[in-house]
Amino acid sequence: MKQLLRNFLKGDKIIWIIFVILCAISVIEVFSASSTLTYKSGDHLRPIAMHITLVMAGIALVWIIHNIPCRWFNRLILLYPIALIMLLFLLFFGAMTNSARRWIDLGVIQFQPSELGKMATIAIVAFILSRFRNGEYANPKAMKYILWATGLMCGVIFSENLSTAILLAASVYLLMFVGRIPTKQMLKLTAVCFIGGTIAAATMMSVPDSGWEKIGLKRVPTWKARISDLFNQTETPAAKYDLENNAQVAHANIAIATSNVLGKGPGNSIQRDFLSQAFSDFIYAIIIEELGLLPAALITMLYIILLIRIGRIAEQCDKPFYSFLIIGIGILMVGQALFHMLISVGIGPVTGQPLPLISKGGTSTLINSAYIGIILSISRYVEEQKAKQLAEEAEKQAQVQDAAIALLRNAANSLASEQKTTGTFEENIKTFSSEEPEEKE
Repeated sequence: MKQLLRNFLKGDKIIWIIFVILCAISVIEVFSASSTLTYKSGDHLRPIAMHITLVMAGIALVWIIHNIPCRWFNRLILLYPIALIMLLFLLFFGAMTNSARRWIDLGVIQFQPSELGKMATIAIVAFILSRFRNGEYANPKAMKYILWATGLMCGVIFSENLSTAILLAASVYLLMFVGRIPTKQMLKLTAVCFIGGTIAAATMMSVPDSGWEKIGLKRVPTWKARISDLFNQTETPAAKYDLENNAQVAHANIAIATSNVLGKGPGNSIQRDFLSQAFSDFIYAIIIEELGLLPAALITMLYIILLIRIGRIAEQCDKPFYSFLIIGIGILMVGQALFHMLISVGIGPVTGQPLPLISKGGTSTLINSAYIGIILSISRYVEEQKAKQLAEEAEKQAQVQDAAIALLRNAANSLASEQKTTGTFEENIKTFSSEEPEEKE
């Protein structure tokens, strides 16, 4: 049975375990947090049945992708123009949900092109870093191509989903650091980003809301309000707190405050009935309320361990593209997870970032499952290369041993032959000396 599982589930076993645990937590917590969907649909089983179907599809996708040879992952860069076209289409014809166009309505499901855009951008950045290298360091030309690819994708995403654009840009920045872009270039880029970000924030906060709406950037007033709420240190009395406009933050804080070390138990959340996105954008708050602080901290550790395992796989990989690809994926997934957790506990500004592999969401579930499949495929490649190397070393050692044995045999045969010759000569001398001389007459 153990050998059967090894043959069926290839690649890093710890990553498989983390993936299965997160999927199990997802099924339990989404079922608990979907009370608002149950109320709207009038069906208790439909929301969780759809989610379980997506989780099973994600598991199947992981198994399929982890069996694909790694050399095919170079084709992921072809997703870049496809994602770009889909995002441009989204700006004009996308389905409007919560005052933002983030989904393309395909009838049966809604597809979020930004998730595909993130995958395509990480793939093309990894490809550029692997192609433009001077030994261990990246060629200075690499930054130019990376900035064009990332800037174009983030520029299309940001108008409707600023947090996703920032997350993608930050992930690419860290990947460039890992890819050893020259320090001088990285310092210049950091300075430009800091100055540009400061000017953009100042402009956003100073221009009236009506001015942004006139030029079509209707999401800017929402961003302003969330940033203002984040940095507002004034304590508001409970009686004057605007619960209608800050319901998500308030109920998330209540969920955390009313939990304890072990929580209220799965299915016993109260704030899930008041959080509109309890099953997605604030599921970590529900996890804390139901499972407690200690299990929630252990879930955080699962993501950290996932990133550590990815780093070890990348370190052992002999192909730069494979290494940069999975490092970029790891930074993106774990970065999004930590961002979601900071938002849920009130440290980050409120925005729509699901918790990877746990939150409810079709596109997010499938894309993150594809990420895990890619990581496992590359880990399988590393294990196969290591096994091949060990087999070659064992074969070389066997050849050396065979050669040594043959040499010893030849030496032994030569020695035996010499001893035989020497023995015959001594016997002749002995025989000759033992013969009695004839007496002279």
